Amino acid sequence: MDKKPTVEMFTDGACSGNPGPGGWGTVLRCKGVEKELSGGEKETTNNKMELTAVIEGLKALTKPCRVIITTDSKYVCDGITKGWAKSWKENGWKKSDKKPALNPEYWDELLGLLEIHDAEFIWVKGHAGHPENERCDALAVEQSKKFQ
Repeated sequence: MDKKPTVEMFTDGACSGNPGPGGWGTVLRCKGVEKELSGGEKETTNNKMELTAVIEGLKALTKPCRVIITTDSKYVCDGITKGWAKSWKENGWKKSDKKPALNPEYWDELLGLLEIHDAEFIWVKGHAGHPENERCDALAVEQSKKFQ
């Protein structure tokens, strides 16, 4: 039986104004090889860009992997690790307070991708000198500027 390759993924999203022009950046690392991905949108939110960075990173993987995802987004990290997104989906995209969950289409896509890969989420403080997080932030900001 094949052992799943381990991929390190670092992600960040940025938004100038919230909503406003935004960008996302992802760095994938496997067996010493790195790949950078980034993109942006004219009118978006920071949380959408944080989610997109993880989604696009997972979509770039060509086979099921063990993925260690490092993000500075508590929203993304807690949404998955605390089971919030799964609960929202099970409750018709409603939160425990019966209010609609935000960004359901993003969460739904992410949950689907997480069924393919074995993922572990690690939260790091943003803008605190974490080299890969800083690189992803630079990619995200660069993309967001294309829409300003």
